[in-house]
Amino acid sequence: MKYRRFTSQELQGLESDFTRFLALNGIPASDWVQLKADQSPKVDELVEQFSDAIFERTLQELTFLEFHSPKDIKTFHCQKEKIVLVGLTLDGASESDVFGPENTAEILQKIESGAIKAKVYTAEKGYQNGDREAELFRMIENGARISKDGHLFKALSSSLI
Repeated sequence: MKYRRFTSQELQGLESDFTRFLALNGIPASDWVQLKADQSPKVDELVEQFSDAIFERTLQELTFLEFHSPKDIKTFHCQKEKIVLVGLTLDGASESDVFGPENTAEILQKIESGAIKAKVYTAEKGYQNGDREAELFRMIENGARISKDGHLFKALSSSLI
């Protein structure tokens, strides 16, 4: 496998996609039921193929990722040849000062008063071994979240101008 096998819970959420995958591979529902009942090794093989196919498609279409910690946000623009990071870190914040919406006004007030210093930073690099999808997969497995619209990346990027 290139990525990892979906958990049972993940597969349940993708049931209609999996059914289409089986049909495209010439496996009708009745055959699938029989394969599972027989505990055929083909079951594992098909689930692994499906998992890799879905991960590959998702990673190829992925454009933005985010990683949040109590004092730092890292946003990533995942381009074809390189990944661009724009981050925001808070110096002087306590563990209770998190980036949640309920704390935004308080944090902004502390930044304005100088009690907390906000620093926006940026970096970019090429993908390890030129394998974009494998690197993005590792980032997600290590806690990065997919951002559909890249709103935070764009907002932080505009603050650099």
